[in-house]
Order: sequence, then structure tokens, then C-alpha cells
Amino acid sequence: MHIVTDILTSTRDDITDGNGTAVTHLTRHANISHGRLVKILETLVSQGLLEQHNSSRACRYKLSASGREFLDAYKTFSEFAEGFGLSI
Repeated sequence: MHIVTDILTSTRDDITDGNGTAVTHLTRHANISHGRLVKILETLVSQGLLEQHNSSRACRYKLSASGREFLDAYKTFSEFAEGFGLSI
């Protein structure tokens, strides 16, 4: 769950040109292999949490509205759990 949250947060926070975040950047940020990241990205796109944008240069990812909702809910739950001494 932490890796998914890192990926979604990165696509939200690290966009510099408005075209989305590249796979290379996400691989470095999440600190996981390219192969594993690609599988996670496919799942996040199929679940509607990320939007995939293909161009002639590279495939880029943007956080969708559902992805923003997920991050908000995750933050709320994480803060709730920490109130009971649990870390997620």
C-alpha cells in the first residue's frame, strides 16, 4: 500500500510540465524495479486511479480524480490509525 501511495503522490506532486510523470521518475521515486512498477501502473490505470498518456517520446501518467480521492482517504485513515499508535 505504501508503494501505491508513493506512486500516486509522485504523480500528483512531481509534475513539472503538466504532461504527466515518466516511468523513469516513478521508478526512482518508488525505488522499485521497472518490471514491478509497470505491473502496478497497469493496475492503477485499470482501476481508474491514474490516467495514462502516450506520446511519441514516452508513456506518462497523471493522477485522476479518483486517485486524488484515494490519497485523501488514505491520509485520513493514516492519521486515524496513528491516533491509536498504529503506523501504516
